Amino acid sequence: MLLRKHALAIFDAALKASDPGEAVRRHMASRRDFEQYRKVWVVGAGKASALMGAALEGLLGDRIEGGCIAIKDGHGASVERIELRECSHPVPDERGVAAARKILATAQAATAEDLVICCLSGGASALLPLPADGISLGDKQETTRLLLACGATIHEINAVRKHLSAIKGGQLAAAAYPAQVLSLILSDVIGNNLDVIGSGITAPDSSTYADAVAVLRKYGIFDDIPPAVRARLTDSESPETPKTDHPAFTCTRNVIIGSADLALTAAAKQAQAFGYHTMVLSSFLEGETRDVARVHAGIAKEINAFARPLPRPACIISGGETTVTLRGDGKGGRNQEFVLAAAMDIAGLKDVCILSGGTDGTDGPTDAAGALCDGETLGRGPEAATYLARNDSYRYFDRLGDLIRTGPTGTNVMDVRLVMLG
Repeated sequence: MLLRKHALAIFDAALKASDPGEAVRRHMASRRDFEQYRKVWVVGAGKASALMGAALEGLLGDRIEGGCIAIKDGHGASVERIELRECSHPVPDERGVAAARKILATAQAATAEDLVICCLSGGASALLPLPADGISLGDKQETTRLLLACGATIHEINAVRKHLSAIKGGQLAAAAYPAQVLSLILSDVIGNNLDVIGSGITAPDSSTYADAVAVLRKYGIFDDIPPAVRARLTDSESPETPKTDHPAFTCTRNVIIGSADLALTAAAKQAQAFGYHTMVLSSFLEGETRDVARVHAGIAKEINAFARPLPRPACIISGGETTVTLRGDGKGGRNQEFVLAAAMDIAGLKDVCILSGGTDGTDGPTDAAGALCDGETLGRGPEAATYLARNDSYRYFDRLGDLIRTGPTGTNVMDVRLVMLG
């Protein structure tokens, strides 16, 4: 149907607007001060960071002495002077530990006459698992699994991660001191909090050990985490992460070069070009996926019944990042679960479509970016409630042919959601 085609085209417009290489080139076009540095090093991590590094090589060429970037499997790019190391995401692995060690060593080797450029994007936290003293990789893996399953927000997850790490929470900037650090950041975090994106490896950390413990207690998993993790988080002798008064931050500049706002604005422009009355609802939406989905379905019903907040044809756009509390043993991600929950609420509505997709191209531990549904979806798959109960949205939509598969997009600015009525 035309509505589905338009939804996919609008999502594609959001992806193109979030191109990380173009974001780097836009920012660097105004800088002319690289000749003052003895050496330029490039480090970083994230799903979009390979393309960011490639853009830097295109701009700076042999001014780059070398470097290392940790990337998710399959998210590479063509580079010559920067080493790309593939690592596991979302649960970290030994490859990530080795990459983090190399990145930290690169920063430590920089002098006061050098510049360290850090390419940072979503996914960096899991890709840089450098355990703090007394913590093993297995401890971090188990803690990450528990946090991902309990419904904690990315802000909460990172508060814990930073206090189990030797590189997160501003510790990379501290390692590079007294070198100058320029951190180019593609944000996948609501509000663009510098100390949350990629666990803030080059930003002062506003969270504390007490905050990390509070997160684990809030979700009832404090007693389930490995004993070594509990011991570190409650040991009053554990060194805190660098705060704003650390001298490294007098030499560090953190710059947001891309965020969800660019993606949503581009999506709105494309929707308007197709002739839809368009509204960007918010780029700050978070919460339990099913609850947020039902709110979006309610907006579709409101437009259908009362032509508000927009008349047909209408396109409501939102961004952000929801969370899924795992209750079953199915396969899926927050975007697919969002669409499945919404499909149940819009069943029977005519000429309506709802889409949700991750801009990184991978939704949860699947090969799909997300899914889309319409008022007839439940007619084709009446077992929706059963699939939702076991968090099995992937298999539900795979059977119907309604998964969105983009492959790795090379960018990551959270999720894009569309509610469309023709």
